[in-house]
Amino acid sequence: MSADPRTVERRATPRVRAVNTGAAAFALPRLTWPRWRHLPREARDTLFLLAVIGWTVLPHTAHLPFWCSALTATMLLWRGALALRSAALPSRWVLVALLLLALVLTAWTHSTLAGKEAGVTLLVVLVALKTLELRARRDAFAVFFLGFFLVLTHFLYSQSLAIAAATLVSVWGLLTALVLAHMPVGQPSLRQAAKLAGRFALLGAPVMVLLFALFPRVGPLWGLPRDAGASTGLSGEMRMGSMAELALDESIALRVRFLRGKPPPPEALYFRGPVLGHFDGDAWRVLQPRFAAHTGSEAVLRPLGEPVDYELTLEPLRLSMIPVLEATPLLPAFDDLRTVQRADLHWITHRPVTERLRYTAQAWPRFEHGPLEAVPGLQDYLELPAGYNPRLLAWASALKREARLAADDAEGLAALLYRRIRSEGYSYTLTPGTYDDDGSGDAIDEFWFDRKQGFCEHFAAAFVVAMRAAGVPARIVTGYQGAERDEEGTSLVVRQSYAHAWAEYWQAGTGWARADPTSQVAPERISRSRALLARPGFVAGAIDGLAPGLLTSVRALWEGFDNGYRQWVLNYSRGSQLNLMKNLGFSSPSWQDLGIVLAAVIIAASLLGAAWAWLDQRRSDPWLRAYARIRRAALAHGVSASESLPPRVLAATLEHELGANAAAPAAQALRALDVLRYARQDGATLSARAAGAQARRLAVEGVQALQALPRPPAQQPLSHPFAPTSR
Repeated sequence: MSADPRTVERRATPRVRAVNTGAAAFALPRLTWPRWRHLPREARDTLFLLAVIGWTVLPHTAHLPFWCSALTATMLLWRGALALRSAALPSRWVLVALLLLALVLTAWTHSTLAGKEAGVTLLVVLVALKTLELRARRDAFAVFFLGFFLVLTHFLYSQSLAIAAATLVSVWGLLTALVLAHMPVGQPSLRQAAKLAGRFALLGAPVMVLLFALFPRVGPLWGLPRDAGASTGLSGEMRMGSMAELALDESIALRVRFLRGKPPPPEALYFRGPVLGHFDGDAWRVLQPRFAAHTGSEAVLRPLGEPVDYELTLEPLRLSMIPVLEATPLLPAFDDLRTVQRADLHWITHRPVTERLRYTAQAWPRFEHGPLEAVPGLQDYLELPAGYNPRLLAWASALKREARLAADDAEGLAALLYRRIRSEGYSYTLTPGTYDDDGSGDAIDEFWFDRKQGFCEHFAAAFVVAMRAAGVPARIVTGYQGAERDEEGTSLVVRQSYAHAWAEYWQAGTGWARADPTSQVAPERISRSRALLARPGFVAGAIDGLAPGLLTSVRALWEGFDNGYRQWVLNYSRGSQLNLMKNLGFSSPSWQDLGIVLAAVIIAASLLGAAWAWLDQRRSDPWLRAYARIRRAALAHGVSASESLPPRVLAATLEHELGANAAAPAAQALRALDVLRYARQDGATLSARAAGAQARRLAVEGVQALQALPRPPAQQPLSHPFAPTSR
């Protein structure tokens, strides 16, 4: 039985109980909320929908303005309070005022009302506002479909496995709310609606999989022109401390798997990124050469030893570049992405890399590159800004004179710099502090002579400035160094924390030679791929103290699932579709073949759906079959009834035609069958199996009761008193 409304009202009303503490008595309010199943259906369904909207908005709070998150939470809580109290909704003037406030704040925050950021901000506010005018079913439908559109906007920011899981929960919740809106009056359970929504989603899953596999891909679906800016990771410039900040990022930058050849040792795992040759005293940037240089890799690269074949999966960098294992002279062709290798072996692209890439290539860990004799272009790598770091410039010039090195002995000068780093007490640290506080432009001087504490960019920058001051062309190379085994042990994982900066100097007769000053102060960083780690927080430190290695194991497990999701879902590209066509028997598949297969699948699915609908029309549910059996038995006694009339009408007809006493057992079965279908008064719900069994039992009782009656002589079948007559 359902609860008395007065009881529900008393339960929802705050009660006051007296607490006597000696001489004084205090009245303390105690609020007792009604249980979920005692709430009115409208309030319960509204609260459920608000919870789903809140869950859908939650991942957006990481990039929404604070005022938007606060305003959205306030409106959702306000609407929930109104639902609990069954209070009136705010007037339209209040909603218009809130909308104008959101428009003004959006324009003030984003300086526009167009674009991705402003659009998502307004969409979140509009969804919350729409809940405040949730009066009719059409308003609920508007909220449902705005919620589905809001789910899609998550992929404008991230396509990670966590976001995918969160959106699946949101879609299930929105489908459940949609099912509730179509359910009849009463108090259908949320569990029943959720099961029905899940069943519908599973029925649509095969169609989704087929469209995912065969629908033509037309470039990155979730990229916008404004997404081209760099996020975390390598960039086209380097300042003192930038690499140290990047080393705190434990996200995965790339994965590499070796296919053929002996994998290089850890000290040879250099993944080349931007090469920085221009220094303005503050930042190092990619050099735009003033002199013509070779652009073909064949002219500058001289492989040595045996190559290795590798497969590299690169996360989106949002930069116009591709890091490669040194040295990689050739890259495969990418869909809608053109690549060019500069003379410094740095691979660039014609647009930012905004999607995940996977490619196979061949690298030579041992190589030489660059001109063997002095060319005009080398002068660009000797330039230093005037007035910066005067102590280091003077010291480097004096060092070369005092050591009596030949003018072209760059290797000997590099050995002297290595010796100083090893013997003068330099330390390798993530927290060297801020250099050049006074803005004098002498940060490298301060590092080299005074504090002697730094990260890889400090050592590489000081090394290159010293080499240039001594008359040796030199430059900085950024990228990644080292890797760790993945959770399966089949490939290597390179994290952002493995970001590294090293140097190259030019030696006559050899070309450009790699020099990594970090190896002289922290050899384990290079030889064992042991990157510096930041001090863990309180919670992480406590967990690691109780269960050492637990966080590492959990992270490895999660990254394994995430990698599988990326390989099979996010990396499914046009090439994957064509490979699928080859597996289906097409020797040289084209987009026309893909369209033909897709059309054939759609036609076949439509025919199957039509056949299923035809069979479903011919199939009756257990209740209809039970009612049909009793109607056939009644027809044998001269009483007929159509399918559209309820069983209680047939029961009244039998009592009228056959007598109340004689037809009483059959009429009782018919009325029970009617109650089973239309008018249960106890508020209980039966499962489909239990309802079918009860309908079959009532059919047997009704048929047996009618068969026990004597058959009347053959005559025209009698109709029930309420049957329509034809003219």
